[in-house]
Amino acid sequence: MKHLCDFLDVTRLHRHIAKRTVTITLIFLLLLLIFLVAALVSAGWIDVFMFSGAYSKKSITTTTPKIPEFPLQCIEEINVTQGCPRTYPTTHNPANSSRPSNLTCPSYFRWIHEDLRPWKETGITRDMIERARMTADFRLLIVDGKAYLEKYRQSFQSRDMFTLWGILQLLRVYPGRLPDLELMFNCGDLPVIPSKDFQGPNASLPPSFHYCSDEGSLDIVFPDWSFWGWAEINIKPWTSLLQGLKEGNKRTKWEDRVPYAYWKGNPYVASTRQDLLKCNVNTRLYVQNWEKESKEGFKNSNLENQCKHRYKIYIEGRAWSVSEKYIMACDSMTLYVRSRFYDFFTRGMEPLRHFWPIRDNSKCTSLKFAVEWGNNHKDKAKAIGEAASNFMQEDLKMDYVYDYMFHVLNEYAKLLKFKPTIPPNAVELCSEKMACPATGTWKKFMVESMVGSPGDELPCTLPPPYDPLALRDFLERKANSTRQVEAWENEYWQSINKKQ
Repeated sequence: MKHLCDFLDVTRLHRHIAKRTVTITLIFLLLLLIFLVAALVSAGWIDVFMFSGAYSKKSITTTTPKIPEFPLQCIEEINVTQGCPRTYPTTHNPANSSRPSNLTCPSYFRWIHEDLRPWKETGITRDMIERARMTADFRLLIVDGKAYLEKYRQSFQSRDMFTLWGILQLLRVYPGRLPDLELMFNCGDLPVIPSKDFQGPNASLPPSFHYCSDEGSLDIVFPDWSFWGWAEINIKPWTSLLQGLKEGNKRTKWEDRVPYAYWKGNPYVASTRQDLLKCNVNTRLYVQNWEKESKEGFKNSNLENQCKHRYKIYIEGRAWSVSEKYIMACDSMTLYVRSRFYDFFTRGMEPLRHFWPIRDNSKCTSLKFAVEWGNNHKDKAKAIGEAASNFMQEDLKMDYVYDYMFHVLNEYAKLLKFKPTIPPNAVELCSEKMACPATGTWKKFMVESMVGSPGDELPCTLPPPYDPLALRDFLERKANSTRQVEAWENEYWQSINKKQ
């Protein structure tokens, strides 16, 4: 019996040891698995969101891979001309090629169809392209997924440089997806293709890309250079600036902000801005001296620190102003002085929803009433400011800027009636040729805004054109909102005058 008990004790001991061994082994394997997954996530091989069930539209402009697929390949040797690498892929099949139905582009993309409508019936011939050369700063071609440039004149500051840089980044987002195309681009302030000069069924309309247009022009609007940075006045690329503005909005609650209308800028570029300086009731207006700011390192021009007022004024300069998106991203209710010009995204914004309309012919009384109304309807004024800020953060993030560029170029290319060929004076353009020889802030902004790898998904789905009735209703709704504000304003001043 004693031997049997001893045997059972030994057996139990072996089983206990075996269980402990298995447990330790399992714990070791689990820790090893956790360590391996963490290493893969850190290396960028596994997206951490796949474990949380979260979904992100794109990651190309919000996260930077540790090992980019398109690193800058700069030649460091002296007296060796920088060339374009031959390693860029000409095709790319994104992993997430099946698109959920809710990823249709924002509604302002529908204006692409309207901007290209003048050429819908005739198409675009080579003769039309050549006619646009008189006002162009450069000709751009995309052939077999590569960019080629024929430059005609130097634009103001580095507008042409950063516009071209943006197009090169688009080719890195969607390599090989754009068809061959050829276009002319004007980098000036004012539209250059007046529709009155091209009347009649046989008119040969010159297509010209530009940053803005108006009701009397045929310029095809395109995102401006400042989305990739405005080096001369130290305005950072849009992605990092948008994040900075988001953080700046958190510093001062809307209710705690200065209850006046704020504007800071150069008043000498347009008479309408000089008129604005006369408005000294309910406003805080400041003249921006860019020469002085440059000497002082732009320490007083940080846009993230200018979200301290409940109301911010937008007023165009010589033409439309790039300040528009910075003002509207501030959570403050934008007091939008009636503008002649439009860019590519503001046609999708509405009065009383995204901004408060201000008369251009009686700015001072209109601004005074707007501030009074906002301070008496704080919740509504705050909601208008937040709606515009959300529009900037969501509908105008860089993913959509690139998608807009893609769609307007793709739809434009469909209209070409000829096969683009590289002209003798054109040179191949790539990120290396632009960024490698650049210095200072120019190089800093290029590197900061450079796309490091292709997009994980296809472009958002382009919405269809407006049908004429829907477009008329949309424009009438916007006009009615403006008329409503003007009616309120008239009633306000009539009541003031009766009391006097």
